[in-house]
Formats: sequence, structure tokens, C-alpha cells
Amino acid sequence: MEECAYIALGSNLGDRELKLLTAVGELGKLPGTRVTALSPFYETDPVGGVVQDNFYNAVARVATLLTPGDLLKELKRIETKVFKRKATVHWGPRSMDLDILFYGNLVYSDSTLSIPHPRLAERRFVLQPLADLAPDLVHPTLGKNVAELLAELTTTEKVVRI
Repeated sequence: MEECAYIALGSNLGDRELKLLTAVGELGKLPGTRVTALSPFYETDPVGGVVQDNFYNAVARVATLLTPGDLLKELKRIETKVFKRKATVHWGPRSMDLDILFYGNLVYSDSTLSIPHPRLAERRFVLQPLADLAPDLVHPTLGKNVAELLAELTTTEKVVRI
């Protein structure tokens, strides 16, 4: 059965805009998957304390037949094979970062995957583009919609629509 999932995209190395566009194209190539919406792009401050260039971030909505585990494997394959991402510094610079934010109303966690994404409610660079697509989407464990989570956020990092 086809499921609706939201994927966060982020890049702060090279041509960030081109990388986001390429990532959207790669999402559309996944088996049994189609991109159904894309947020505007945002330039955002990095978080996590590592000194690095600003990111470009966006959120894509996809309809997919892939299981959450298979979707994660495909996202990691895109990061490493298409964008040559190498694990270096935790929360450091990245050519592409792809994260599953939501997968339907699923609440799931194991050693490699947590859905909903465990830190999405703390991150303006995720909530702002997500709110552009789905402001009324309710977080299944917090019981608040995306617009409410964004309004309650107290972080001050810069998130500017481009």
C-alpha cells in the first residue's frame, strides 16, 4: 500500500541549490516512489556547534510503496553513491543529508531508524519548510501540528526563504 512520507533535504557543500534539485530527482527515481510536493528552499544556519557554511534545506513529500527500512536504505545509497557523502564530523559539513521525518502515522524506533524523526520538533530548518507543505500535519506522539510546533520553537537560528 502506498504511504505518504516527508523527507528532509540539506546540503552545505558545493552548489547547494543544484544538489537539492538533484536529490529531488533521485527521490523520484526510487522504485514505487513519486515526489508529490516540494517546499521552497531555505538558507539556514548550521546547528550543532561545528563551524561550517550555511545550509540549503527543503522538505519533499513522497508517495511510496517502499517500507520505512527500504526507504532509509535508498536514502543512504543516494547520499553515498550520488553525492559521495563520507561520514566525518558529527553534524559537520555534508554534500547531502536525507532524513525521513514522517512515514504516514507510523511511530517506530530501532537502532538505525526513528520515525517521526526524533529532533524534528527542535529544528527550525526542518519545521519551516515542512510547515509550507503540511502545517496541519499532526505529530503522532506530541499531539501538535507542524504549525503549532513551529510557533512554539524558541531556537533563534536563521532560516531564510530563497
